[in-house]
Amino acid sequence: MSRKKTKTAFAIITAILTLLLLPLNASADRIISNSEDWRDVYSTLLYANILKQPSNFLVSDRHATLLLNSIPRGTKLQVVSSSRVPYIVGYKSFLENRGYPSDELIFDSANLELAKRLNVTRFIVIDDSYGYNAISVAPYAVVSNSYVLFADRNNIDEVYSFLKNRKVDSIIIYGNVDREVINQLTEFNPEIINKDGDRYDNNIEIVKKYQEIKHAKQAVLTNGEFIEAEIMSGVEPVIFIGSQNVPEQVKKYIQESGLEVGVLIGNQYVGTATNIRRQTGLSVFVKFAQSARVPRGPISPVEGLDLFYLPVINIVLDIFSIEYNRATNTLEVTIKNNADQAAFFKGTYTIEDSSGKKFKVGDTTPIFIDGKEFKTVTYEIEPLTGNITADVYVIYGESKRSLEKVIDKKVNVSTVSIIDESLVDILSLKYDKRRKVFLVEVKNIGKTEAYVDIELVDVIVASVRHTFGLEDVARLKKGQIKTLKIRAELEDEDIEANPKVLVRGYYGQRKQNLIKTIEKEFVLELKGVDYLFYASVIASVVLLFLIIITAKRKRKKEEKK
Repeated sequence: MSRKKTKTAFAIITAILTLLLLPLNASADRIISNSEDWRDVYSTLLYANILKQPSNFLVSDRHATLLLNSIPRGTKLQVVSSSRVPYIVGYKSFLENRGYPSDELIFDSANLELAKRLNVTRFIVIDDSYGYNAISVAPYAVVSNSYVLFADRNNIDEVYSFLKNRKVDSIIIYGNVDREVINQLTEFNPEIINKDGDRYDNNIEIVKKYQEIKHAKQAVLTNGEFIEAEIMSGVEPVIFIGSQNVPEQVKKYIQESGLEVGVLIGNQYVGTATNIRRQTGLSVFVKFAQSARVPRGPISPVEGLDLFYLPVINIVLDIFSIEYNRATNTLEVTIKNNADQAAFFKGTYTIEDSSGKKFKVGDTTPIFIDGKEFKTVTYEIEPLTGNITADVYVIYGESKRSLEKVIDKKVNVSTVSIIDESLVDILSLKYDKRRKVFLVEVKNIGKTEAYVDIELVDVIVASVRHTFGLEDVARLKKGQIKTLKIRAELEDEDIEANPKVLVRGYYGQRKQNLIKTIEKEFVLELKGVDYLFYASVIASVVLLFLIIITAKRKRKKEEKK
């Protein structure tokens, strides 16, 4: 075949492939998501915005009819429906009976299926366990013509196979993902954006990338807890502002960014947005409603925005007790974590007694508290008399720099007189690769029994710093040595990344008031070969072999009879 014919054939094949890659909804005027699964809704809206087509999503069964009041009859619709959890079964016929020519795509999971219908070469990979990450990257995905793929250890093979068979110009891995995801996508030379799993630091990084493409003077203000049309449009970047408290790095970025206007979506965070306006000078507008799609009377009413809520990490801390210990002149503040999710907190306490004496104490750095745990922090104070009160202001969140929630209350301070004579030492630290646990050996060297809680601070796992703690507070009798187990899955590269580990212990005579602390740094050692374990395995295998041999001999004897 001549070179000219070869070029012609190649051009024809390319044209055919291009046509095949064109989305099947090319003739549709609007795309609608019909799913109760936020991942389907997100994928459908992103798909539509990359195609520069208008889109909507259902938020309830009733909404299927209400939505049509804002769409002219005769509009050609493309419906993307879930086969598992659609709001309306047979939505295509529902629409056609009301005068809307329609096509319907039905998927078990829309994310990867819609990706196959787009001719894009840039991708962003996130874990769908963190819905707020999807919101954070959405505007950048639209302006950079990138598609967002959900990947974890369960589906990474499928995602990898898809990418392997596509032209890939760039991949961003954003936020916390499973180690298997990073390992399998290494060959694509991905850019990794993950500042120790902090949603606000990561959000600022992706906003900076957005601004490199389209320098916006306006940004959406939200906290990544719901999908909304403007959030997904890519018209402006999304900045996370915190639900009650604005993290310091967010305020700093806004002040330095050149942004002039913030659009707050919904009125849940009006207080936080007001703080931003006061502290940064950013003009803030609130978008909390839309024109009613069913007119009533001469004055057109409004209705709420269409919002599709995402699963959220619900962290709830509270003050369990505040006690003034006369015997030691210390203030003992006990915080309780009511959720399963670990958190960090940082408190400021203004103390006043009956004589009018007033002063403040507090934390200089965030303090870790595990899920369903109590954490007591002590502060040295001057002697107090009479009735004592405390104005409490505690900020907290899921990471050290994500202190977005607030405890703000006034409480009465009770008085105790207790000398805690407990004394605990940390003897050693080892890591058991087979059982994936840290082994911390502690000893009660005091005169009384003691309770102890252990933390391993800033352990690097998959390049992200984590704090690991005991599942429950341990009890130590006088003189007792106990090996405490802290679960953490470390691979060889993690062990190399942690030549030393800081071990922090909280202990005391009262289980819910561990008022003493101890810190030690250990060179990370690996637990030696567990000969007892392997001996038991070998013994079990030998025993099984003997049982099989005995059974065979018995069967042969019976056959001879």
